[in-house]
Amino acid sequence: MIRPVLITLRLAVYSLLLHKLRTGLAVVGILIGIMAVIWLVAMGQGVSYQAQKQIEDLGARNIIVRSVKPSDQGSTASGGGRSFFLEYGLLRDDFQRIVTNIPQGVIEQAVPLREIRKELRRDDRTIEGRVVGCTPEYFVLNNLQMERGRFLEDRDGQPPDNVCVLAATAAEKLFPLENPLGKSIQIDRDFYVVIGQTIRRDPTAAIGGSLDSQDYNLDVYIPLETQRWRIGDMVFTSRSGSREGEIVQLSQITLTVVDKDLVYETAGIIRALLDKYHPKQDFGVVVPQELLRQAKLIEMMFNLLLVIIAGISLIVGGIGIMNIMLATVTERTREIGIRRALGAKRRAIIQQFLAESVVLTGVGGLLGVGCGFLVGPAVRTVRDLAQRLFPDMMSALPPVIMELQPRIAWWSIIASLIISIGVGVIFGLYPAMRAAYMDPIEALRHE
Repeated sequence: MIRPVLITLRLAVYSLLLHKLRTGLAVVGILIGIMAVIWLVAMGQGVSYQAQKQIEDLGARNIIVRSVKPSDQGSTASGGGRSFFLEYGLLRDDFQRIVTNIPQGVIEQAVPLREIRKELRRDDRTIEGRVVGCTPEYFVLNNLQMERGRFLEDRDGQPPDNVCVLAATAAEKLFPLENPLGKSIQIDRDFYVVIGQTIRRDPTAAIGGSLDSQDYNLDVYIPLETQRWRIGDMVFTSRSGSREGEIVQLSQITLTVVDKDLVYETAGIIRALLDKYHPKQDFGVVVPQELLRQAKLIEMMFNLLLVIIAGISLIVGGIGIMNIMLATVTERTREIGIRRALGAKRRAIIQQFLAESVVLTGVGGLLGVGCGFLVGPAVRTVRDLAQRLFPDMMSALPPVIMELQPRIAWWSIIASLIISIGVGVIFGLYPAMRAAYMDPIEALRHE
């Protein structure tokens, strides 16, 4: 069984070497086609990875658990006005339940926070801002950047220190002509030393650790433990003869899972954990459905693009192989007639020409795979050359383009080899059938 196959392959190689230039050009054509598939797939995978990473940075892997004021609010009359006191929302124990009961390795980080609207003072200057009690992880979660100083660290809350970080607009309004670092602002009756200032950023909607549209420029960030001890969970407001009060321990818990495919499953576990302790349903679990859909859509678009690339390569390479094999059949018409006259079966003729076609595409495919691994060095070389020749143009490009790295997909290598062999079989079959079904007498008369 093996010996006839080896003989057929040896004859195929011998026949192809009789026309070295034509065979070499055919192999180069397949090589370029297969290399193009691997390179384009690698570039597509690189672009897809960057796009997926950007979407994940927007919060596609985040689960947002938010305190929600229940519609059933208890109220009691007091004096001539109206007053009510309401306790609702997430508890610190809820945070511990979540991080303890979610399977290990699923959660990348869990960030609790408490938001309170407060009056911020600096001497005679007063503004209304949002005091955010948070942990150091809040900085990365919401893509904040520092203009000066530093952000909160774990040591700032152990023991609780009166330190704060000002957002850009808050710093400008409270310290219009001076550097705020090392100076103090007043919140209620307490003073907080400024240790940092964040860079101004545009308002965002439902990204990062946010549920709704957020303007971070009037924020003041203090350690979560400091907020607990200095401000407390109880907040009172007075409006037109009425007093309103509420107790909320945590405004929000944002969890980042390791894989966006685990978002819905993890969100279901969180709901089941909290339902037992919140009969009034004073919390909400929100997943970034739009971002997840967008991530899936981009992934599907790139997969479709890669299929189209492979299909085009198959067609172009196949047409070239078919053209060469048809020319070979025409040139060897007399040889085919002699073999048929001596008793060669049609199957043997088909096997011979298919073997030649498969050898052509197989060798081209292997060489193409080898050249496909050069995509990384080639991209880096072109990028370095462009930076030397066109520094201004390259510096104007977004960082995401400059950081783009091709990612070779192993399935593309296997697919390329299968495609190369498939091209040889599919597009070599018609010339082989044409040779096998020639009339031997007419073939012998051919000059």
